[in-house]
Amino acid sequence: MGFKQKMFTYSPWIYHLHAGGCNGCDIELVAALTPRFDVERFGIKLVTSPRHADILIVTGPVTKHIAPFMKRVYMQVPKPKVVIAIGSCACSGGIFNDVEGGETYAILGGADKVIPVDVFVSGCPPKPEAIINGVVKAINVLRGKCGVVK
Repeated sequence: MGFKQKMFTYSPWIYHLHAGGCNGCDIELVAALTPRFDVERFGIKLVTSPRHADILIVTGPVTKHIAPFMKRVYMQVPKPKVVIAIGSCACSGGIFNDVEGGETYAILGGADKVIPVDVFVSGCPPKPEAIINGVVKAINVLRGKCGVVK
């Protein structure tokens, strides 16, 4: 068994980056980790350092103040990596997005304005089932980036 295939005998770890907003998506993400949905039974684990993560999860609209920090966190996640934008705010800027200009005085927009995003989970806030589905899609994207076939 090669290194890439051996790597996927283990389970992916996620790091959560809150970029701003109302915390609705954060609550739903935590609900996916609690015993009712329990994604940890599949080995999906929330880690406290981006250096240990395989998947970066972004919630909330990206503020101009948080953008440099977001880039730094993105660079700390080791390759191969996958980014998931959870919620309308992280996908497009949501209600904080200016319709004409694409940004306001404080908000840049969605996470894809700052870092490359692989999976978008829309909703305001999305349900835990949708978040789990997004993580499963991210795992498949991660396998593709490593050249591992299902």
